[in-house]
Amino acid sequence: MKVLDLLCAHRHRFEGWFASEDDFRGQLQRGLLQCPVCGDAAVVKCPSAPRLNFGSTREPDRAEQTPSEQPAGLALEQPQQAAWLTLARRLVAQADDVGTAFVEEARRMHYAETDRRAIRGQARLDEALELIEEGIDVLPLPDWVVREEPLH
Repeated sequence: MKVLDLLCAHRHRFEGWFASEDDFRGQLQRGLLQCPVCGDAAVVKCPSAPRLNFGSTREPDRAEQTPSEQPAGLALEQPQQAAWLTLARRLVAQADDVGTAFVEEARRMHYAETDRRAIRGQARLDEALELIEEGIDVLPLPDWVVREEPLH
């Protein structure tokens, strides 16, 4: 098993597990890799070094590590990414799924033709932009946020 540090075009760092380097390249070429934070498929492999343990079996706590020993860029990014993902999934779980009727239902609520409530569903990009131009608040989310099964 090969564990790689990956980075999307929006600078979100994440980890990927692959059977081999060829498996990683194959998944990348077939467009199967996506950033778990933003869904971006423009993913690159970051330089990384294997961790070699030549003695001590105890790994130092994060608090004991000097800033140069801590992984670059991960101290702030991972908690923020996790918090965003948790919030997005909570919003999705609390919203009524109206499917392809999203645009019509959002307009009906905006113009007080029905009670306001949290909804989710599908809309094309041009439809979402029209809603925004009308002053209707929408929050586009990537498809993987609304999936019920966990990401691996």
